[in-house]
Amino acid sequence: MSKIKVLDTDISIIHIGTDDFISLTDMVSNHDDGPKLIEKWLNNKSTIDFLGVWEELYNPNFKTPEFRGFRENTGSGGFFMSVKKWTAGTAAIGIIAKKGRYGGTYAHKDIAFEFCSYISPKFKLLLIKEFQRLKEKESNALNQVWDYRRFLTKSNYKIQTDAVKDHILPLKNLTKGKEGIAYAEEADLLYLVMFGYSSSTWRKNNPDLALKGYNLRDFADTHQLIILNNLEILNAELIRDGLTIEQRFNKLRSSAHQQLKSLLRSQDKDHELIKSPKIDDIKESVDDKNLDTAMDKKRTKGKT
Repeated sequence: MSKIKVLDTDISIIHIGTDDFISLTDMVSNHDDGPKLIEKWLNNKSTIDFLGVWEELYNPNFKTPEFRGFRENTGSGGFFMSVKKWTAGTAAIGIIAKKGRYGGTYAHKDIAFEFCSYISPKFKLLLIKEFQRLKEKESNALNQVWDYRRFLTKSNYKIQTDAVKDHILPLKNLTKGKEGIAYAEEADLLYLVMFGYSSSTWRKNNPDLALKGYNLRDFADTHQLIILNNLEILNAELIRDGLTIEQRFNKLRSSAHQQLKSLLRSQDKDHELIKSPKIDDIKESVDDKNLDTAMDKKRTKGKT
């Protein structure tokens, strides 16, 4: 077991196989009605979506039909989700209830980082920072390299692509060979919101890096990656609600502003921005503090 400290809160990390599980119970130990925060988070439809996608990606024994049943009932009157109910009903492995010493609710690091979004962006960023320090310390001992961004870049992408598949593709009536256009448009919508330019513009400006398999996110800082991941969930919800791409652009843009302000507000010395180690290789980058300019300069490209 390992421990990290975030905002004077000691947080336990246990190892199950090769994976790290972080205590959600510890995270909320200094909050009023702390355990109820976990319950409220579990009974949010976006949470169930995220947990289901994670399990489908990493758990071959996950019971998808049972997950769909839970998803349909989440939010309805009288329905209540608990960790035990979730794990027993779906054979989930990403979140567990542990008994005995150091007991409580633990979640795989991907899921724990997502739970942090429910607490606050500041808490999430500080937890990532401390977790990175822990992994760097462990990696130095093992002579390994830890890429702190790997847990930030994959989490919510499938939630967005599922929304495109279920709601946009039927409306556009695209042929099978052209369905990729719809997925690319949604990815570029978020890039336009966050950076002010599309992935194709980035590839044009950085052909050598593109040929090596890099993409725009490889050069984003932690603030940008946190916001992008959150925007993927929000965009999926807006797609399901039937909003046009113009309406979604405006809402996503407003959300990005608010999240960025929250992340930049802290004056804590430890709350520093973590830049990509590859940033010096890129020819065009946009300072996240100039988000207004970045999003305004190509706003019209976010429309179809």
